[in-house]
Amino acid sequence: MKYLLLVYSEEERLHVLPESPDDAECLAYAEEIQESGHMIAGEALESVQTSTTVRVRNGKATVTDGPFAETKEQLAGFYLVDAGDLDIAIRMASKIPAARVGSVEVRPIRELKP
Repeated sequence: MKYLLLVYSEEERLHVLPESPDDAECLAYAEEIQESGHMIAGEALESVQTSTTVRVRNGKATVTDGPFAETKEQLAGFYLVDAGDLDIAIRMASKIPAARVGSVEVRPIRELKP
């Protein structure tokens, strides 16, 4: 089963806390799950300040700068993994270095039916 591991953190604190991971540690983790055969895709995201939100209401698209909602933590990156079950996905999420300073949401992928 596929799971999306969504990494959230407070941008201002992500790289300043003593327990904050550096890029090398994050890359090492990505290589580890890639080599295990579980990783399908994964990326770090640019600052939430670079995001754009698109909403369509009554057939009209509205584009605004920034994230959809004000939150304390922002989406910082993701891993799309293939795990045998939720327990395996949770174990993978618990090893993501950024989980020490933020949180990781584990979300099953829903297959769309035609």
